[in-house]
Amino acid sequence: MTGIIGIVGLGTMGLGLVQVFASAGFQVIATDAHIPARDSALARMGAALQSRVAAGKLTEADRDATLARAQVAADLTAFAPATMVIEAIIEDTAAKSALFAALEAAVARDTVLATNTSSLPVHQIAAGLRHPERVLALHFFNPPPAMKLVELAPHAATDPAVVARAKTMTEAAGKTVILCPDRPGFIVNRCARPFYGEALALLEEGRKAADIDAAMQAAGYRLGPLALIDLIGADINLAATEGLSRAMDQHPRYHVFAALKAQVASGNLGRKTGRGFVFPDAPAAFPPDATTIALRIEAALVNEAAWLLAEGGTTAGDIDTAMRLGLNFPRGPFEMLAAHGPATIRATLASLAENAPDRLKLRYLPAPALEHA
Repeated sequence: MTGIIGIVGLGTMGLGLVQVFASAGFQVIATDAHIPARDSALARMGAALQSRVAAGKLTEADRDATLARAQVAADLTAFAPATMVIEAIIEDTAAKSALFAALEAAVARDTVLATNTSSLPVHQIAAGLRHPERVLALHFFNPPPAMKLVELAPHAATDPAVVARAKTMTEAAGKTVILCPDRPGFIVNRCARPFYGEALALLEEGRKAADIDAAMQAAGYRLGPLALIDLIGADINLAATEGLSRAMDQHPRYHVFAALKAQVASGNLGRKTGRGFVFPDAPAAFPPDATTIALRIEAALVNEAAWLLAEGGTTAGDIDTAMRLGLNFPRGPFEMLAAHGPATIRATLASLAENAPDRLKLRYLPAPALEHA
């Protein structure tokens, strides 16, 4: 594939992006403000590639060719020939905007500038730049070499030609690219909130964490919602939930449950600390009301997806694909809707609203499309 890709940031995500594009045949230029990160980057990538060689998934020749296509630079002046630059730095709007402003002085007029943000508004990152029309989000999922999904989010002023070029290059790197709106959480992080939230609500209502997860595994999910929080880290999940809650004006659909705050306060953050909601316990037997638990969580997932769809900028099919690829769900929200039927989803939401405390009743208000389906 022709084109030169620039990567700024050589942490886990940024280095993963270097590997993705170099493995696909692109020349890659990368840098990091932190000198040790720059100095160790190629050795770290070599070790990651060597593990694939050892597993029989990559030849030594391909490993060497991939490494040869990656160049680490001391500063942004090396990015002059880049076709597209992706930043993978700290999740801070001001820092990303400042980086893009510096890049504008270093790259060609038609270079695509892509942010890997998972939650920040793209239009705010682009604001103040001389050429905001070339800025968009390419949200890769961690780890980038393994995860197929990329959410592509242009802002209102992004040039459609820039969107097309970014999509083509990212697909050439072997990714499934889903166009999504410049809205808080894009598709996956927003539509995933009920998966965690309803599990936490059930926990606060007195259900055992193991029973909740077992119910979702009975419904075909590889991981239950609480095990997924344990994998991500309760602190990371809390930060994402609080961020989306702020961005959505504290709407009850993004309520930050006390059970999650308490888990973080306890220090039992999941796998990285050795204990979480369910880790390291063995999976529990399916509870007698597993179907009811799964229906509750899936009804909330369907409703959130329907609200997002109503806002425009995406399709039901793309939402389903994003949720399957981004979270390894067995089916997307609109596939859930087809399986359960609108009447069942409406009835489930109505029952949840009736039994919810007043502050959370609006959490279960059906999206207009569900009310008339």
